[in-house]
Amino acid sequence: MSNADNFEAKAASRKLGAAKASIAASALLALAKLAAGLWSGSLSMLSEAGHGAADTGATILTYFALRAADKPADEQHHYGHGKIEALAALVETGLLFGLALFVMSEAVRRLSDADNQVDTGWPVFAVLGVSIMVDFVRSRQLAKIAHAEGSDALAADALHFSSDLVASLCVLAGLGATHFGFMAGDALAAIGVALFIAVAGFRLGRRTIETLLDAAPQELVPHFRKIIADVPGVISLDSLRLRMVGPKVIGETSIGVSRALGMEQAARIKTAVCEAIAADSPQAEITVTAEPRALDDETVIERILLVAARRHLQVHHIITQQVEDRLSISLDMELDGEMTLARAHAFATAFENSIKDEFGADIEIDTHLEPLEPHVLIGRDADPMMLGAIEAALRRHAAAQGMVHDVHDVRVRGTAYGLVVNYHCRLDDGLTIDAVHDAVDGVERRLREEFPTILRIAGHSEPMTA
Repeated sequence: MSNADNFEAKAASRKLGAAKASIAASALLALAKLAAGLWSGSLSMLSEAGHGAADTGATILTYFALRAADKPADEQHHYGHGKIEALAALVETGLLFGLALFVMSEAVRRLSDADNQVDTGWPVFAVLGVSIMVDFVRSRQLAKIAHAEGSDALAADALHFSSDLVASLCVLAGLGATHFGFMAGDALAAIGVALFIAVAGFRLGRRTIETLLDAAPQELVPHFRKIIADVPGVISLDSLRLRMVGPKVIGETSIGVSRALGMEQAARIKTAVCEAIAADSPQAEITVTAEPRALDDETVIERILLVAARRHLQVHHIITQQVEDRLSISLDMELDGEMTLARAHAFATAFENSIKDEFGADIEIDTHLEPLEPHVLIGRDADPMMLGAIEAALRRHAAAQGMVHDVHDVRVRGTAYGLVVNYHCRLDDGLTIDAVHDAVDGVERRLREEFPTILRIAGHSEPMTA
């Protein structure tokens, strides 16, 4: 079982345990209040009993909702069953409003009836004292678990116990006033209970409706934006959509990555974004898509090479010119030497059109076709006499040129297409690349004149201090 699965299993067990404890507490308190209310004839106490009975029914509903909500996604519910919790909370909201309306109407009726008698003996105050202590402990525990697990249903239960606590205090105050001769105290306390139940129902209902309507969790959006934007390789955050499904944050985001990256590099950046989100919020499930974006500092040649790479073409010897207000491009394109001119011209035209899409239709582009060199040549070491002759010639031409020194590590291989010569040399550390290229190219040009069978010369330039 993975860490994520273990996390979800522990969370589910914790939520179900909290729901079972809530059922037991609600049921016992409701029965005690009902007995005390029937014994005393107190409307406020009976209202509290009704409130407790509604809470018990709602908590039972919560228990079964939590069991259903923790089921994994299936063919009918691709995003899981988390919204069952919100649906249960919506039902609980309806129960709260219904109870508040009933209590309010009964309290108003009793205020107009002066014959109601209330017995304010010690059993009533004992039940209220126990109820207040239980409500305080349960509301704190449930609120903590609901916040940790992101459970709408447990948050609803926490609100119920909080409302019970305040309502019990109202009843205590009303019965105390009745005990000392203010007979309307019980009915007024019942009105206070009804108002508090209505307010709690409104708060719970607003949160539940936002969840059911997929309202974005505004407090999480900037948090996740920062997590994603801080991942190396992400050059832009194009979109981020989030919604809550039970305790889970589900959504999708589109990030921009450099279009110069390969598919594997872009995939690694996407994986890094997913890992950063998982490290911060294990229950978040956010789909990441990466879109290629042009960087502001891309050179003209880099853009040409990117176009060629997308079409799987080999191009080199790229020359770009700015002729007045128009860009002129010329380059060599390598194609299969056995390809017909008609087909090769079609390849070149398609590539040139892609270049125009990149830079604009008014550019000037010319493509020189060359046969594609085999990627792997079969080579063999040249005989010692040929190796010695080419090595001596390289050192002689380098000495005559004056800027190229210490010719070493000379290798000469014969292939079916000619000789391939590789060597190392040293030049002054402060020379520019242009100067180094001109110096080495001069040596290699003279070597080709002396040995016409050379196919390729590759000179590796090193600074004198290396």
